[in-house]
Amino acid sequence: MPAMGQRTSKGAVVHVVDDDAGMRTALGRLLQAEGYQVRTYASAGAFLLAEPLEGPACVLLDVRMPGPSGLELQQSLARQETPPPIIFLTGHADIPMTVRALKAGAADFLTKPVQRQTLLLAVEAALAKDAAHRAELTELRSLRARYDTLTAREREVFSRVIAGRLNKQIAADLGAAERTVKAHRARVMEKMQAGSLAELVTLAQRLTLPPRS
Repeated sequence: MPAMGQRTSKGAVVHVVDDDAGMRTALGRLLQAEGYQVRTYASAGAFLLAEPLEGPACVLLDVRMPGPSGLELQQSLARQETPPPIIFLTGHADIPMTVRALKAGAADFLTKPVQRQTLLLAVEAALAKDAAHRAELTELRSLRARYDTLTAREREVFSRVIAGRLNKQIAADLGAAERTVKAHRARVMEKMQAGSLAELVTLAQRLTLPPRS
């Protein structure tokens, strides 16, 4: 059976942010032994000053540290386009703190000392969440690029098609021949790579495009 870290995408980085040097060392050794790349930081400030995050990653984050707290760092990271999943580690947990962190999107909230298996499972789940989010973002960008290839008239037809209007109704709306609308509709389906009206509606919903009646 492969090590747990080998089940994640290669190149995944676990960022450990903790002011306790002994804890940073212990976590780093454990994660590296599981095949993860590890970067450690003694404070939230040091993490923010480091190079921007790129590629699959998650953050093991202490809550209480000198300078910006773990919760404050979470708020800062949330403003990024692809914020990394955060696993909080704390020796001083309380219910309000835990609720606040989880409501703000934390992947998990663990109490020190944490069991090895519990930590590794949390990291694995966080990296899986990160991979899913990145895949979704890539797909959405591709979808947006397809939509951007539509002409202005094709977009007008698109918005009416997803509203359920018939070709002859769209033709009347636009003052165009029905055969012209049919041609535009066919190009919309082709460019958007939609195999059916239902699929086209789903794509529009993902693009948050409002139907036009």
